[in-house]
Amino acid sequence: MVPKALTVKFFLPLLVFLALPLTAQVEWLSWEEAMQRQAAEPKPMLVDVYTDWCGWCKQMDKKVFSEKQIAHYIADNFYAVKLNAEQTEDIVYDNHTFKYDPNNGRRGVHALAVALLDGQMSYPSVVYLDEQRNRITISPGFKPAERYIHELRYIRSGTGKPRAFRTT
Repeated sequence: MVPKALTVKFFLPLLVFLALPLTAQVEWLSWEEAMQRQAAEPKPMLVDVYTDWCGWCKQMDKKVFSEKQIAHYIADNFYAVKLNAEQTEDIVYDNHTFKYDPNNGRRGVHALAVALLDGQMSYPSVVYLDEQRNRITISPGFKPAERYIHELRYIRSGTGKPRAFRTT
């Protein structure tokens, strides 16, 4: 007969371990949160520009951003921002207020998404910014996790040439 105290000491930690998710989670920040962290400790940014109706955006969340290797690499090397291209809330950035424009496109679009994507509204798109918030590149479309990790490493290597994005 196993003593009750020993059973609790052994099985309770085992149950806690088994309850832990097998996937990791990216810490998604708002634009404002990322700017605050960027000011305190500069780091490149990864901006996931998505919409609520986009099926491939949901697949990126489910099959790519939830992968442990991807989530850890992003956490160690980037500030990650989720930007809904159709959000209606204003975003103030560098003394400029970016607003939702209901007359742009079929569903309307946020001006910051337009600026980041140079008006090429394709979802999902990931925009990479360097430590000075200059755009490194725009990466449109779904990519499987095994390919996406190479993209993250390439961007972080600094091989790409940053350039400013349009704010008007």
